[in-house]
Amino acid sequence: RDFNERCAQCSEVNWGLTDGGRFYCRSCHNVTEAKKPQTSTNKNTHHHTNYLSVYLLYLDGGCEWYVCEGFQLVLKKQAEALEVLGVCPQMKDEILCNFWRRYLQKSKQAYCNRPAGETVKALSVCDSSTDVDSEPERPSLLHLLSLSESEGDLQTDCSLASSISKVSESTSVYSGSVDGSLYLMKDQKEKLRMTMPMTLSFCYMALLWLREPMTLSDLLRFVVEGHIPYLNVFQHFPEKMTLCGLDLKIFCVESWPVYEEVYNKMLELAAFLDLPRFPDITDSCFLHPNMLCMKYLMEANLPDELHNWTCRVVKKICIGEVDFLTLVPGNKSTRKVKYDVLAVAVIVVVIKLLFLLDDHYEWLLSDFAEERNKNNNEGGPYFEFKKWYKVIKCSLDVEQKKLDEERAKYLWRCEKPLFYSVKKKSKVLKRRQMVVTLQNQFGKLSGSVRPAEKPKPSSFQLSWSEENTDGSCFHGHSLKGILQEKCGLLTAMNPDYWLCTVKLCTEKLCGHLAHYREVDFPQSYHFVLRLFSFLLRIQPSYIHDEVCLIEHKLFNKKLCKKPKYNTGLRK
Repeated sequence: RDFNERCAQCSEVNWGLTDGGRFYCRSCHNVTEAKKPQTSTNKNTHHHTNYLSVYLLYLDGGCEWYVCEGFQLVLKKQAEALEVLGVCPQMKDEILCNFWRRYLQKSKQAYCNRPAGETVKALSVCDSSTDVDSEPERPSLLHLLSLSESEGDLQTDCSLASSISKVSESTSVYSGSVDGSLYLMKDQKEKLRMTMPMTLSFCYMALLWLREPMTLSDLLRFVVEGHIPYLNVFQHFPEKMTLCGLDLKIFCVESWPVYEEVYNKMLELAAFLDLPRFPDITDSCFLHPNMLCMKYLMEANLPDELHNWTCRVVKKICIGEVDFLTLVPGNKSTRKVKYDVLAVAVIVVVIKLLFLLDDHYEWLLSDFAEERNKNNNEGGPYFEFKKWYKVIKCSLDVEQKKLDEERAKYLWRCEKPLFYSVKKKSKVLKRRQMVVTLQNQFGKLSGSVRPAEKPKPSSFQLSWSEENTDGSCFHGHSLKGILQEKCGLLTAMNPDYWLCTVKLCTEKLCGHLAHYREVDFPQSYHFVLRLFSFLLRIQPSYIHDEVCLIEHKLFNKKLCKKPKYNTGLRK
């Protein structure tokens, strides 16, 4: 009552206190820097603590929480996991936190004159009719926005029980959160509503702002491998945040994250937040095509000399320029770059330039290199496409089979039991306990061994060492057998090239620049696409689109007719 200053956001005088002692506006949730003077512990403080405990019991061990608070916890867990993986510590407390605050303000969930939603209106009416001295202090969004606060503090965060009882009549019957039912209403779909895939969009946007050496494909792969919380992440929610009913539809995920969905939501989110131009992607950044091409050449077990050719292609079509690579949110005139897809597409184009990939010419070059290697006693061995194909296919088939088995065996049900109604909670818990008991008993009888811990995450899925004596590493192999010197420059011996498509598709509803069907292209070309699609965990058609776009830039739309080729690999 002694703090009579007007709120800077809504000009109202309706203040409350947070657990940290700061004043917040009950009308718009704005938090001031002013703090209540510290006083010694007295009976009133003790009375407040007991009063709060009574309401916690009234809520059957739960507390009032909002959907945005649930997503806040998800982002917090994901940011902490990224920090463990080596991401800059400032990502969580500075970059991601500011993005989240801006989203709450833009979506009118906080930092505005009147937060959106009928629930907030009901709470404000209830608060205004209650005596200030007798009501528990309403938590502010400062607690929600502080990503560095402990989980224990969040567990004690609860608000006026009388307001909960009024709102719960229309909301908590169907969900554990206050605004779960309102969150899924039709009018909410018009806004950029928060979803679980959008949490990954937030993380990737923060990584891109910091220019961290982690691509979107790496981020999604770490999610699938379990290094970043996403699937069943609500298991980490505090016990007092009851999750049931419609909350499961919001936070329960039963599908793997999709590259295109996360990327498109990131672009939409950056424009929605009115973010400025992102930091420049220069040639010294990891996301630059020259850097990423080097990484994927090593992972694909290709000769190091190919990097010179990828750099020449990047320079030729000007895709290494800062203005081309740097994201400018909301600017429709600039092309949005998928850095990992762009890099592997450049490599595919270079392989086509040198080996043609028409199911004929690459095998002739391989036979020629094999003959030269028999008589070559000096220098490194010549690169044999046929031998590389056999080594890569063997490793790729093994890794693909392992990945398919892991996905098939994945248990989508989480360890934490879920219930859609509070009335069925006891039945669900008993049933879950029975299932766990039976699993343990059958496990002892069958002598099953618990799976070993997952290996530490790595940027490379396939690793090759030049120290191997079996000749399975091709990094140091030479391209002299397929190159010739012309005007002081090394050029490919083969002057021909075939385009993947004569004309790019301009239909926006199509979603692709070119249509890709495996039967329409050489098998060697499809094999290269399959290799890089496995490394990026995306469909080959997306890489094919980027290859077509690079080809049209490289040859300035001077089209050449595709040769007639066989559908099988020649041996």
